[in-house]
Parts: sequence; C-alpha cells; structure tokens
Amino acid sequence: MFQVFFPENTVKFKKMKRANLDLLFSVSRKRSIRVLILLGLFYILFVCCEFPFVFKNGVASEKLFNTNDGFFNSKPFLLESEENLEEKEAPLRPLDFPYQSLPDRKINEFAKTPLSSLNFTAGIANSSSKGSILKSANDALELGRKLWRELELIGKNSSSNRGFSGFAGLNKSSNSGSSELCPHSISVTGDEFSKNRRLMMLPCGLTLGSHITVVGKPRAAHAETDPKISLLKEGQYLMVSQFMMELQGLKTVEGEDPPRILHFNPRLKGDWSGKPVIEHNTCYRMQWGTSQRCEGWKSRADEETVDGLLKCEKWIRDDDNGSEESKATWWLNRLIGRTKKVTVDWPFPFVEEKLFVLTLSAGLEGYHVNVDGKHVTSFPYRTGFALEDATGLTLNGDIDVHSIFAASLPTTHPSFAPQRHLDFSERWKAPPLPNAPVELFIGVLSAGNHFAERMAVRRSWMQHKLIKSSDVVVRFFVALHGRKEVNIEVKREAEFFGDIVIVPYMDNYDLVVLKTVSICEYGVRTVSAKYIMKGDDDTFVRIDAIINEAKKVPENKSLYIGNINYYHKPLRSGKWAVTYEEWPEEDYPPYANGPGYIISSDIANFILSDFEKQRLRLFKMEDVSMGMWVEKVNSSRAVEYVHSLKFCQFGCIEDYITAHYQSPRQMICLWNKLRQVGRPLCCNMR
Repeated sequence: MFQVFFPENTVKFKKMKRANLDLLFSVSRKRSIRVLILLGLFYILFVCCEFPFVFKNGVASEKLFNTNDGFFNSKPFLLESEENLEEKEAPLRPLDFPYQSLPDRKINEFAKTPLSSLNFTAGIANSSSKGSILKSANDALELGRKLWRELELIGKNSSSNRGFSGFAGLNKSSNSGSSELCPHSISVTGDEFSKNRRLMMLPCGLTLGSHITVVGKPRAAHAETDPKISLLKEGQYLMVSQFMMELQGLKTVEGEDPPRILHFNPRLKGDWSGKPVIEHNTCYRMQWGTSQRCEGWKSRADEETVDGLLKCEKWIRDDDNGSEESKATWWLNRLIGRTKKVTVDWPFPFVEEKLFVLTLSAGLEGYHVNVDGKHVTSFPYRTGFALEDATGLTLNGDIDVHSIFAASLPTTHPSFAPQRHLDFSERWKAPPLPNAPVELFIGVLSAGNHFAERMAVRRSWMQHKLIKSSDVVVRFFVALHGRKEVNIEVKREAEFFGDIVIVPYMDNYDLVVLKTVSICEYGVRTVSAKYIMKGDDDTFVRIDAIINEAKKVPENKSLYIGNINYYHKPLRSGKWAVTYEEWPEEDYPPYANGPGYIISSDIANFILSDFEKQRLRLFKMEDVSMGMWVEKVNSSRAVEYVHSLKFCQFGCIEDYITAHYQSPRQMICLWNKLRQVGRPLCCNMR
C-alpha cells in the first residue's frame, strides 16, 4: 500500500535552493557594479590623457566627432547619378596648422587636402620685404581667414543637402537634359546698341551659317595727338579714321578681359603703311596672335583659301594706277592687236561719312566679310576658339552704327554650367600620392574662376603615364576669390578631383609669390620631390622633356632651369611700375620667365627655411622673386643656371618644352598631336 504525502523536507529543499540563488545573484550584481566602476575610471583616465594630445595639435574635440563639420569631414561633390557611391571624407588642415613630419611617409591621408599647410602668418610677420607688399599680404590673409570661415559654415549648413548654392541651378538643367534657349535672330538699332555699351549679346554663340549684318558709317578722320600712335614731330598730327568689330568670348572666364575670337579692324587712315588696310587677328589673355593684313593686293595664287574664297581681295591702290598690268604691257598688247582682258577694280570698301552694309558670315573653314554685296576678306578659324565661344559682338572706334541684325543663330547651347557636370568624372581624378619620394612635382598657379583651364590641363598633359603612375605629381594652387559662390565651387572641385591646394588668402596679383612659396613647401614636405617646377594653368608641359632637362645637370648640383632673362631693368612707370623703395637696384637678378621653370629641392628647402625664419624677401613679381632667392643660394653654393628658349614665353614653338598662353582647346590639340604624331607640334598660330 502506497502512502501519498507532501514531504516537508521537499519544501525545505526548495527554500534552501531559492536562498542560494538569491545569494548568487547578489554576488553577481556586486561584481557587475565593480566592473562598471572600473570601466568608468578607465574611460575618465583615457579622456584625460587623450584630449590634451588632441588640443596640442590644434584640433578641437567637437570637430573630431562632428560628422557634419565642413572643415574636417567635407564630402566630395557628386552627381545625383552617383548618389549610391560611397562618400569619403576629405580632411583639411586648419589655417595655422604647423607642418609636422609624417612617419614612414604615410601621407595618403592628406592626399586630398585642399588647404595649404604653410604657416603664412609666421612667415610674413616682421619680414624684411620692402614696399606695400607686407600690408597687402596681411590684409589678404585676414580677409582669407574670414572667407574660409564662411566656407566652413556653408559646408556645415549644406552637409545634409546634395546640392549647394554654387550649383543649385545646374542640377535641374543637367537632370532634365534641357539646354539654354536662345533666339534664332537678334535685331538692335544704333541707339539700343550705344545704350548697351556698344555690345550685342549672342547668348548661344554662332554656328555654321550664322551671319551678322551691320549698317554703319565711318566717321571723318580726326587729328591723333598721342605721340605713341602718331610718331610725328611736335606740332604735327596724324589724321586717323578706323574702327574695330570684334567677336568676343564673354562667357569664357569671368573677371578677365574676354578673348577676342575675331578682331576685324579697317583702317581708312592712320595705318603705319600710309595706305588703307584691313587687319584681322585674335587675342587671348592680352596676347595677340599673328595678324592677317589685307592691303589691296590680291592673295597669291599659291596661298590657301578659306571655303574656296581668297583671304584678301584686290582693291584700287594709289600706287598701281588702278590696273594690274604696267603701261608698257598695255601699249604692247594694243600694237599687236591683243584684246584687253576686262577687269573690274573696286575701291577700298569703306569711305569716310559714307554708309556701308557689312555682312560677317561663319563658314566651314573661317569667317567671311562682304561689304555692299562684294566679298572683301576671309579669316580662317584659329585653333583656340570655336563658333559657340563667340557670345558677344562689339563695335568701337570711328564709326556710327545705324543697326545690327544677326540671323541663323543656334537656338540651343550646351550650357557652360552643366558642362561642369560632364567634366566631374572619375577618370579625371588625381591618382593617390605615393609613399616614396617622387622625381618631379609640378605646382600650377590658377585662379578660382579658371575651371575651364584646369579641366583642359587634366584632360591633356596630366594624362601622361608618369603622372597617372604617381612618379610625377601635379597640383593646382588656388587662392580664395572675392565671390562666395566661386569659393564654394573651388572647394567642391578640390575635394572631388584631389588635385587642388587652396592657399588661404584673398587672391591678388601682387601676392602670387605666396603661391610659389606654397609650391616649394608642398614639393619638399608632402611629396619629397627631387625637382620642383612652377607653371601656369595656360602652360602646356611636356613631362618627359622636363625630366630630361633636369637630368642633364649632375645630381649633386643645385639647378635653375628655364627661359632666363639677364640684365632686365625694372619699369619705373606704367602698369607694371616698380618704385625705388620696392626695388632700388637698376637691374633685376637673372630670373626665369614665370610660365615654366624648374628648381632643385635644395633650393626649395632654402626658400622655405628663409620664409619660416622671416628672412625671405618677398617681391610682387613672382618670377623675379625666384631669381632673387636663387641668387642668394648661389652666393653660398654654386647653382647651375640653364637657359632654354624651348620654355616658350609667348605662345608655342616647334620642339617646345613648355608652351604658354594656350587656350583650353589648344591644350587638347597639343596633347592630341603629341600622342598621334609622337613629337611636339604647335596647334597653328592664333
């Protein structure tokens, strides 16, 4: 028989088990609290030790942890089509961040740093420089700090937005695929033209078949008293009557004189030849090309034509009796009974105070000018420009304009601004900086609004295999612009392409020398280059030729290579005047022309050291400054001066090393010729 019961010992067992569990949890709880306390103490100890290190390096703790900060965590500009790509931070250095050596050359973290690390404030204070350059530098640096702080704030406020003010209106046009709409024809009266400062806008430029008709009247000749023009004795005056019609590239670069894509200059009186002349030319950055002069003689039979038309038609001259054959030939033909060939001779197409109708048309090979229904001149297109670049027509000089009519104009234009979206491609990005010293570093001076020039460099000689493999490094050095939107675009451009170093002062021609010091600092400390070259953004560079020139000098020697000027004297009046306070000597030291020269790294080190010790003399002419610094080095150790005309100062010469004043299209043309032909050929003269 079974006995059923609830044993008391079972209840006691359960009570004992619960008590043991309570004791176990109590011990565990106390142990967890102790662990948390130890972790807290360790965290406090870590913070106390770490933060002084951070502050000592000039970095605020809040910036280290703020992911929306525009200074240290700026995001690269991306197209909306690239939103799915991973965004990488582009760290920047603060304005007065002192340079510190990077162990084991681990410099890739600064590869996309847009801001120069040179301490300008310390280098300029109490400098021995003369004249007003120190005051200008201090003012420009102070204004630069304000502009950069504004740029930081804009970066913070717009960090959550894909677009920004500089491109706010561009995203719409690029997404929708729309283009700028322009009228098919434009008509203005003479009064309207004068009120608009003698300028007629052509919003979408020209296209094949476009034509512009001008109805005007040349004024009577007037006495020219300027001795630089008249070249006559005192009391004598030259009678002058001439006017200029120009097609200008108004949208090419803001803030500069626009390029003259076509310069048409009829000189009724006052030309140096003493005869009526029509002159054609082009001008880029105030550098005139080779002129085409039509002086009343018919173009030679063996000379090239333009769309089958002569460059210069014949008109009656005072010295040819209005006939193409001599009097003797005419009498001989009459005696033998040969019939005279009938020719039609025309006078010079423009007459003082007489109305004319001029038509300028765009052909396949060049521009054609007809006056009163007769072809007068043709001017072949020059490499640097295209029809769509001609966005303005001006008429100045001794002329009264009655009316202007432009027709067959393009109604759409691939807007200049959306073009930037097409240029923002991964293929144009700078390769990463190498961990080893490089053979050559090239610093290219550029202005904030020179986007087209920088893109032309990226798409041409920066595609050289030595640059793509990081054996040669190229960086643009850009100062801050007075317009906020330009600075925004430059900062985004710098972060995207990784090839711009922003020099933190307000851009000023007299302070270009500070960019040169920055080039030396970057070449010496960031990339440890053996040779350092300075160039301009309109200079085409042959990389292999530069290295070959440098290697001609023994490695243990200091070198200074370029198109070197000897015994040049400072100008004491005019636009480029230099006061005796700024330069008391009568001659400049030997100096290489600024568009392209090379120095060895020891010279760059010397320049940097003198700058930081406030002993570097700054001069407003950058190339003269470099000559001055090299001369100082040469006084203590010999410098090898190498002069070569192949560093072309004006334009391009065959077998060039560098070619200056090259427009963006000419840059691409020079690169294509170099690749296709395999030797340096110029892209036809402007």
